[in-house]
Formats: sequence, structure tokens, C-alpha cells
Amino acid sequence: MVILDILSFFLIHFIIFGYYICYSTLILPFIRKPLFLVVEPARTAAIKGRERGEGNEGIFCGAAIDLGNGTIVTGNNSPKFHAASSLIMHAIKHLAEIPDKIKLLPPNIVDSVRNLKTKVLNEKTLSLDLVETLIALSISATGNPAAQLAMEKLEKLQGCEVHMTHIPTPGDEAGLRRLGVNLTSDPNFSTKDLFIS
Repeated sequence: MVILDILSFFLIHFIIFGYYICYSTLILPFIRKPLFLVVEPARTAAIKGRERGEGNEGIFCGAAIDLGNGTIVTGNNSPKFHAASSLIMHAIKHLAEIPDKIKLLPPNIVDSVRNLKTKVLNEKTLSLDLVETLIALSISATGNPAAQLAMEKLEKLQGCEVHMTHIPTPGDEAGLRRLGVNLTSDPNFSTKDLFIS
């Protein structure tokens, strides 16, 4: 009887160990692969943004998206746009094959939204979050065929893996959720102003 107990103990542990080895070597890499593909590029985008001085108020955020075909696109924050806004604009320009030199958002539309935020709504931040950027893009699309073409590519982002080097703001999180991307982030705040005044 004791021998059967010992054999069953080892058999159960052998099965569990075998399952763990099989899972960790054959299954887990395929599950985690998309996430690992976007984490380092997002962090690199933040570092490059810091090197170029493109951050906003001393905070440098980066973001990356895997477009599903092995292409990784990055974005970083600036005084005009949040990192999520920059990322999505770069991604749809890439999908629409629009050259970097072509601007999708004319300065007058961006400035108009920024003035509304600060002068009418009394917000402190000038940079546009993702929801605000998508609204500005839809306005631009009425007179800009390139912006219209880029907007048509937004639905291709659904199911893509995105990583950000900061916790997204409510406007960024809402926009990314509505686009249907899978979002992960580092546990860093994107602002020094954590309290509503």
C-alpha cells in the first residue's frame, strides 16, 4: 500500500511538472510574444523623446503598437499630443501608407481645440488626449482626403497589442478601449498633477 502511495505521489508530480514544462516552453511564448514585442519599443520611444526634448512639462512618455503583421509603430508625448495620440496617428498613417511629411491635423484645428480646453473649459493641459485627437481628425477629414484615408484605417487597430510607459489618462484610456486594442502599461503617472483642483 505504501508503494502505491509513493508511486501515485511521484506520478502526480511528474504529470504536473510535465504540464508546467510543456506550458512554459510550448504555449507561454506564443501567448506572451505580442506583449513582449511592444514593451521595449515603448520604453525606447520614451527615452528617444527625452533625448530630443519632446516631452511635456518634464515628463516623457512612450507608446508602441504591434500592427499584427510584425510591424511595430511607436509614439511619444509632446506639448501638443499625448503619447497615445501620437501612437495612433503614426499607426494609421503607416497603415494608410501616408508619408510622414503629410500632416493629418492642420495647426488651426489643433490650436482651436487647445484654446477651447484652456480658455473655455479651464483645463491646465494643452496637449490633446486620444479622444480629442480623434475628434480633431474627424474634423480634418472633411476637407483633407489623407485624413479621411487614415480614419478608415482606425478599425484595423482592433485587437492589436499596445504598451504605454505610463498609466493612460481617462481620455487616452477611453479612446484606446473604443478602438478595441489590448492595452498594458507601466505603473508610472503621466502627470505631476495628481489632484483635481
